[in-house]
Amino acid sequence: MNENTAPRCVNCARLEAKIVALEKRVAELEQLLAQAVAAQKRQAAPFSKGTPKENPKKPGRKPGRNYGRKAYRPLPEHEPDQILDVPLPAHCPHCRGQVQEDHIDQQFQVEIPRQPILRRFDIHVGRCRCCGRSIRPRHALQTSNATGAAASQLGPDLQALMALMKDKYGLSYGDLQGLLREGFGIVVTRGGAAQVVLRVARRAEGVYENIGAIVRRSDTVYPDETGWKVGGRLQWLWVFVTATATFYVIRPSRGYDVPAEVLGADYDGRMGHDGWSPYDAFVQAIHQQCLAHLLRRAAGLLERAIAGAVRFPRKVQALLTDALDLRDRRDGGTISLAGLASARGRLEKRLDHLLDGHVSHEGNRKFQNHLARHREEIFTFLYEPGLEATNWPAEQAIRPAVVNRKVFGGNRTPVGAHAQEILASFFATCAQQMRDALAALSHLIRVPADQRPDHVCQLLPVPGG
Repeated sequence: MNENTAPRCVNCARLEAKIVALEKRVAELEQLLAQAVAAQKRQAAPFSKGTPKENPKKPGRKPGRNYGRKAYRPLPEHEPDQILDVPLPAHCPHCRGQVQEDHIDQQFQVEIPRQPILRRFDIHVGRCRCCGRSIRPRHALQTSNATGAAASQLGPDLQALMALMKDKYGLSYGDLQGLLREGFGIVVTRGGAAQVVLRVARRAEGVYENIGAIVRRSDTVYPDETGWKVGGRLQWLWVFVTATATFYVIRPSRGYDVPAEVLGADYDGRMGHDGWSPYDAFVQAIHQQCLAHLLRRAAGLLERAIAGAVRFPRKVQALLTDALDLRDRRDGGTISLAGLASARGRLEKRLDHLLDGHVSHEGNRKFQNHLARHREEIFTFLYEPGLEATNWPAEQAIRPAVVNRKVFGGNRTPVGAHAQEILASFFATCAQQMRDALAALSHLIRVPADQRPDHVCQLLPVPGG
């Protein structure tokens, strides 16, 4: 045998083994690609997390001392509107014997009225004998002064409920029409329902402007964006979440111009975001990269990595997980300030070691470059108390909009998109401030136009405004 034959055979065997491994990996990736393509073509199919487990855990809480408090519906705090007496029968239904009463048990039931209230306002119109002007009074429950052809109207609570069902809970106008007809016997057309929602949004325009002012003046904001359709064309729904307000805008752009419009180009507060590049233009702000997005990116690299390419994303995962654990210890009061500073320094050194290391895999190298560019924005939450490590407030705020998008696909007109912005901001902000959104919106609908600015300032004042 030639002395060069043995090395060639070893090299051939190594290459053949590598080819087999690569062919196996290609087959796996082709299967994943086929599943992804098929999933895109089945948008009407239910959501799925994959193949169900063969032996899944039993749903619900487990019995025992760790079960926790058992929930029950609390008794009403106010007096009942209706008391129904359920008397004993005179004779036992089993043996026909005489029945003697022992005591009276009470049961409470909360019900919705199926019969709508029909109001008629008898408006006494007159004229001033001095100046000759017409005098037309207005009841507190009226929503406008219109009479004649526009005399038949919907009440303020009903209008507010329709806006709530459409722009918070995502009912289509057809579903809204059917619900009112079948549930309460109230007949509205789809076009009429749309006009009601647009009119309610116009009444809440001042509140929307105040929400925007609150967001601009907040020291911490969590922005995010998602695709949206207006008239069948792609636009973007943005959300800006603060501690006390949530502000939605729909714009054709996904660039820097939108957050600059909302926050101001010189915004110098704290921003927790997903790393989208336009946020980098806010050079005066204090940034926090969302650790959840970084962890997901590392997990995605691990799914496709082979051989030594798994080391870098695994180390990143371990580093970020340790940082979150340190946050929990700080917030739980189980570590001193000195201990926090020491542990924080060790995390910084581990990060620098990862950024200085040589990475050959293309995906890992891009990830490393991203971390290096935003090195000062990864552990900001460990230095800034109250700043979230992830942009979960924005993710939570944008989730209902994503669900609604799957129901009605977006808005048909820019006017409808603006109504979506206003009402979504109104309902989300009321929820944050623990306000009764339905009552607040109903009252806003009833306020005359000349009194609306003062009412808006009372409903949602702007700090320092």
